[in-house]
Amino acid sequence: MAPRKKKEGETAPKKKGANAYIAGAGTVIDQQVTETLKSNFMPYAMSIIVSRAIPEIDGFKPSHRKLLYTMYNMGLLSGNTIKSANIVGRTMQLNPHGDAAIYETMVRLSEGYEALLHPFVASKGSFGKAYSRDMAYAASRYTEAKLAPISAELFADIDKETVDFVDNYDATMKEPLLFPVTFPTVLVNSNMGIAAGMASSICSFNLKEVCETTIALIKDDDVNIADTLLAPDFPIGGELLYNRDEIEKIYETGKGGFKVRGVYTYDKKNNCIDITEIPPTTTSEAIIEKVIELVKLKKITEINDIRDETDLNGLKITIDLKRGIEPDKFMKKMYKLTPLQDTFSCNFNILIAASPKVMGVREILEEWIAFRTECVRRKVFYNLSKAKDRLHLLKGLSKILLDIDKAIKIVRETAEEKEVVPNLMIGFGIDEIQAEYVAEIKLRHLNREYILKRLDDIEKLEKEIEEMEDILNSKSKVKKIIVKELEEVIKKYGVDRRTKIVNANEVNEANEDEREVDNSPVTFFFTKDGYFKKITPQSLRMSGEQKCKEGDYVVQEVPSTNAAELMFFTNKQQVYKTYASEFADTKASVLGDYIPAKLDFDEGEYPVYMTVVDKYVGNMLFVYENGRISKVALSSYETKTNRKKLIKAYSDKFPLFCALYMPEEKDLVLKSTNGRVLIVSSASVPVKGVKDNGGIAVMTQKRGQKIEEVKIYEKGMIENENRLRTRTLPAAGNKPLGAGQQDGMDLD
Repeated sequence: MAPRKKKEGETAPKKKGANAYIAGAGTVIDQQVTETLKSNFMPYAMSIIVSRAIPEIDGFKPSHRKLLYTMYNMGLLSGNTIKSANIVGRTMQLNPHGDAAIYETMVRLSEGYEALLHPFVASKGSFGKAYSRDMAYAASRYTEAKLAPISAELFADIDKETVDFVDNYDATMKEPLLFPVTFPTVLVNSNMGIAAGMASSICSFNLKEVCETTIALIKDDDVNIADTLLAPDFPIGGELLYNRDEIEKIYETGKGGFKVRGVYTYDKKNNCIDITEIPPTTTSEAIIEKVIELVKLKKITEINDIRDETDLNGLKITIDLKRGIEPDKFMKKMYKLTPLQDTFSCNFNILIAASPKVMGVREILEEWIAFRTECVRRKVFYNLSKAKDRLHLLKGLSKILLDIDKAIKIVRETAEEKEVVPNLMIGFGIDEIQAEYVAEIKLRHLNREYILKRLDDIEKLEKEIEEMEDILNSKSKVKKIIVKELEEVIKKYGVDRRTKIVNANEVNEANEDEREVDNSPVTFFFTKDGYFKKITPQSLRMSGEQKCKEGDYVVQEVPSTNAAELMFFTNKQQVYKTYASEFADTKASVLGDYIPAKLDFDEGEYPVYMTVVDKYVGNMLFVYENGRISKVALSSYETKTNRKKLIKAYSDKFPLFCALYMPEEKDLVLKSTNGRVLIVSSASVPVKGVKDNGGIAVMTQKRGQKIEEVKIYEKGMIENENRLRTRTLPAAGNKPLGAGQQDGMDLD
């Protein structure tokens, strides 16, 4: 029973039991959909944008930050690895979203998973592989982890108020809003996320190139980013097809794409290809499955076997080639037909001040420089405050040390302990903090050496304070500090590129004309209702009657090869082109492929004729119900581009009776509903240059009459055939001889 609507002014009834405290439970409130979205969905959408899916300028999402900060607090920057389950449990103090999500985050940040150029988690045990879909990671109770050495750069001076801290979800501890990273991690490690209505896809770049580019940008605002930041770099390696214009567009707008392809070697001894690097957008299983699919469709016929030989040495997909196959030419085909070559799409969407923003590389680096500048200034200010506090204490101490006897006398003559500090303040003109510090000095420190050292400390502190104040007042000095930090990062962690840069203009991709498909013999069957079957000779010998739907039957049976091209003419004057190799081999006992669905016909469209093309020679004949025939050269349907659909394939001025492919000129027998028959040569119909031409009148029809049958004439089909021929067109034709004057014609 549906709950009744709440009347105006009515209060919710009091409930008994566990739900008695829920005000208004069980009532229905009328509300606009837009208001519901605004009050309910929008807060959720903003939450997953700001707090989950989109990284910030330090390069991390909240889930990453919570895990790494927990590991930092556990002292895992040094020492041995510990059980991952222990780390996951501790992280739940900051991240309450469950142990599975936390552990998966750790896996993706680990060295073992190999998803990052510079992993932040050193791992021990099975952590799976980014390039394998089926290679799963072990449970957290079996694996171990700690922070990788490079993680020290994430927490540099984090205890010096360089970044803001906030309460965790239950306000029992603090966590950082951002990490004070010493290099642009946001560009060094790839990061992807899908939020509500937006997404982020940031490719990884070589750490050395990123740091050098940042240094160059700090020194010169007008530097060309692409001169030092050559191209993206991926952990799995691969080859990047470099196009300077595309890369500069990505650097400028933060959006765009580039192609990455796998790397292979040819083992001449075993006649096999070993693929050892693949694009970051795919997996080894996806490549193998695609190859198997193409082999079944006979689009790839050059291989004997494909298998995954990945082991402890890394990724390896092995393909055994048939004899005489050129490996380089075959791999061009693999790049074209499989995910072995793929496009990485970039969308540099980053949270800046809690607002998502798509930025180019220059803008990202400028934002990072501004962020790091603030971190350095806050660190210097923190150190300055501590130094001033220390100087303040030492200056108070220096006044005491100049007359230690007086200080001792004041302490000895003070009756109560609580009066010691006030009396020292009065006796030496120092404040309470200084007096408290002096009062805690040990007797062993009241010697000449201690006094001289403290006086020296004052001089050093005064110099340090002066230097720090100069830094705070000078942007150039802050920039020098950032540059020095970046140079140190390059020195410690800089490595060579893993992804090789290949000039896209020098890469010759496989052309459509180079299609290498199996050209073995097959037979095509096409039915009245538009079903198509491709059957091999072996299957055809073992087959019985062709299976069709009720009321359907085979209208065309054409022996050909698997390499043939097919054209399907439709009732809407269009022709759809495809290849026989696009269809799987089948048997007589199945219905076959439904062509309108297979080739994505328009609504209400169905095929009326199938043409099998080996070479574009001969003509197409279109016979219309009113006795007109048009002839179109088959070459008119040949296209240089790989277009699948051509419009205006024939005339729409008259109802079409049938279409015929004529490789060479032949005689046709036309029969009308008035019983008359006409034999006419296809050569008498001229070829027109326009596909949708109306043709010429061949067999005249009176009102209410139309063509009812058309066949290709074979010698001996009709006796006294000259009676049914004519020298001029159009012609009405003649009626066949009666029963006593049988002419031997059987059009039925």
